[in-house]
Amino acid sequence: MTAIFITTNEATSILPGRGGLFGRLSDAFWRHPKLLLFLMLTPPLLWLGIIYIGSLLALLLQSFFSIHDFSGLVNYEFTLSTYAQLLNPTNFDIIIRTFVMAALVTIASALIAFPIAYYTARYAQGKWKALFYLGIMLPLWSSYLVKIYAWKLILAKEGILTWIFEKLHLSWLLDGILNLPVIGGNSLSVSYLGTFIVFVYIWLPYMILPTQAALERVPGNLIEASADLGATPRQTFRTVLLPLALPGIVAGSIFTFSLTLGDYIIPQIIGSSRLFIGQAVYTQQGTAGNVPLAAAFSVVPIVIMALYLWLAKKQGAFDAL
Repeated sequence: MTAIFITTNEATSILPGRGGLFGRLSDAFWRHPKLLLFLMLTPPLLWLGIIYIGSLLALLLQSFFSIHDFSGLVNYEFTLSTYAQLLNPTNFDIIIRTFVMAALVTIASALIAFPIAYYTARYAQGKWKALFYLGIMLPLWSSYLVKIYAWKLILAKEGILTWIFEKLHLSWLLDGILNLPVIGGNSLSVSYLGTFIVFVYIWLPYMILPTQAALERVPGNLIEASADLGATPRQTFRTVLLPLALPGIVAGSIFTFSLTLGDYIIPQIIGSSRLFIGQAVYTQQGTAGNVPLAAAFSVVPIVIMALYLWLAKKQGAFDAL
């Protein structure tokens, strides 16, 4: 009986191979799981390696070429003269202008996002939290261009914002802001201030969500313990809440900073005639036909973001993404 039991058990424990092409493939993948993993990862890795990394390497290679002064054709000889052109006052102003705008948008987004994210993480429950997510995500469902053109109408001289200032008898304040040489213009729709407002509006959800996720992971008993030990709310915020929420803020800043750094549509529609890096790349590559200089401009935000990501990783920002 023992021999019969063993034989029966062996017969039922090893299933016969399935017939057909798909059956044999399924059996092969079951026996060799690494083969299945290799076949699943090969297409995306090829896409990433050839299309994405390959295009970046081609872009980097183009930046080491130059344009012939007389023929206007690309001179395929290794040179650093194209990067030297980035230090010209006009081109360097474009880099500084873009960097400053990206930094200001990131700081403003963090200041606006933190109280919203904190309230949602600490107090919102049930349907109110669902309403919060709906309110944050709803603007992302609409068209990017539609939102920009809507803001152009709002910020225009004949727009609703100017009308509100007139009804509140604050036209003098708006005129004073527009007369400022750094941020003003004929109207908000053609000023740095208008560009800044639209940038903050467009990228704000990308700051709120990582910050809220980081704040939700802060144990409530730490805040209670801080109060029990005699810390003031300001001390609790500075020594407990902010350090624990910092990875989420840095994670959100990766989105706001990088997206502002490379955007060229918002400054093209809302803003002055002074270029940002994205506009400079578009102009040099399309209108001027100076592909090496356009490539050199494109390398600038890549280098800036590489340094920024390195600093963000040290802050543990990737844990909050």
